[in-house]
Amino acid sequence: MRSRLVLVALVLTTAAIAAAVVPFGRAQDAQQQTATAAFEAPVDVDTAGLPGPKQPIFFRHDIHAGQYQLDCQYCHVHLELSPKPGIPSMASCRGCHLIVGTGNPEVDKLRTHFTDNTAVEWEEVHYLPPFVHFPHQRHIVAGLECVTCHGQVERMPQVYQYASLKMGWCLTCHEQQGVTTDCTACHY
Repeated sequence: MRSRLVLVALVLTTAAIAAAVVPFGRAQDAQQQTATAAFEAPVDVDTAGLPGPKQPIFFRHDIHAGQYQLDCQYCHVHLELSPKPGIPSMASCRGCHLIVGTGNPEVDKLRTHFTDNTAVEWEEVHYLPPFVHFPHQRHIVAGLECVTCHGQVERMPQVYQYASLKMGWCLTCHEQQGVTTDCTACHY
């Protein structure tokens, strides 16, 4: 029975990874695809000097989004539907890490959370004041790439706030894109 479960998990994981590599209807520059395909994340990373908040599990965006080329929307499934991008469920992570990552202490932490049915208390990376609303879905549907605000996450071992996300920065982008600069677009 256990071997059948492992086989089913392997098949589902393989299908999920194959689906994740295909971008969700977003055209990508061929040069960028070639550069991403050639990327190999460093094995050992000294986390002490990395920018950004230290997370309870050292999640490697450079491995998942860079080396393995998982599309942002594979994990952040609510991007086109919700103001918040969402954090993947433990079951999503477990789908792959049931098989891969054995012996990796960070993956072991993930497995413990899954087994104990406890949430990972992730630290906020991108801070906006409570009176500012940044609806991700509007920006994604408009064709804005994640890299515009988040930087090259696929090259970041630990994600950090790349852009200031201050009002002047946002207004400059809105002006460059030719979209509204009305206060009520973000302050409501």
